[in-house]
Amino acid sequence: MSGRSPCLIIGWARLREISLAAFLWLAAGAAPANGAAVLADLSSHIIAIGGGFTGDSVVLFGSTDGPGDIIAVVRGPERNMTVWRKGKVAGIWVNAESLTFNNLPAFYAVVASRPVEQLIQPSVAALYKIGTPYLKYETAPPASPERARMFSDALIKEQRQAGLFVADIGKVTFLGERLFRATLSFPENVPTGTYLVQVFLIRDGDVVSGQTTPLVVSKVGLDAEISDFAIRQSAAYGAIAIAVALAAGWLASLPFRRA
Repeated sequence: MSGRSPCLIIGWARLREISLAAFLWLAAGAAPANGAAVLADLSSHIIAIGGGFTGDSVVLFGSTDGPGDIIAVVRGPERNMTVWRKGKVAGIWVNAESLTFNNLPAFYAVVASRPVEQLIQPSVAALYKIGTPYLKYETAPPASPERARMFSDALIKEQRQAGLFVADIGKVTFLGERLFRATLSFPENVPTGTYLVQVFLIRDGDVVSGQTTPLVVSKVGLDAEISDFAIRQSAAYGAIAIAVALAAGWLASLPFRRA
């Protein structure tokens, strides 16, 4: 539970609302003048993960220079992900085979003003990697299309169950003809790193303009210090973890020891 007082929380929320309204008012007049077809920003560019973190959200907002639809894609930091397939060995289920996918986003979500399939053709979605079916699945080692598809389907299912590949398309709401906003939500297990929020302006079934905005997800406080120590001093961290586990086991056994 946060240690901040209700007054501070309400004050900060009110400040963000005022900032949002001010940006939208300025963007409405600035877009035609500076020639940008779409302007967008986030209510916050940092998500801080501390003790008791249960997830967070930021507001995406902006304006266009005229009629059109908006699709926004949130991509987490790229990582290599390995998927295991279980099989029976001597009657026991074990991890029998695996396939590694290179440079996939650790988090992926899409929001749109209308259903994506109504806005763009599959070829356009593939070009801009809009939607999990259009992510680029590079495997190591190289695999046949059938094997890669089988493992990629399992990967998507696993990431969706974890809430890291968001299955449902979020809603972009227009305030009038040119101002828009959307809420981007992140689960409690959101990976740390630098995220990219890509905003696309859609007209006549094609992308006519875009903008990319960064978002940083970072640990703060004691959690950050422990994580940094584990990375810099992995051997020492492992030894401490083992010692703590042994001590905890010994303490737990004390009530059951005979006098």
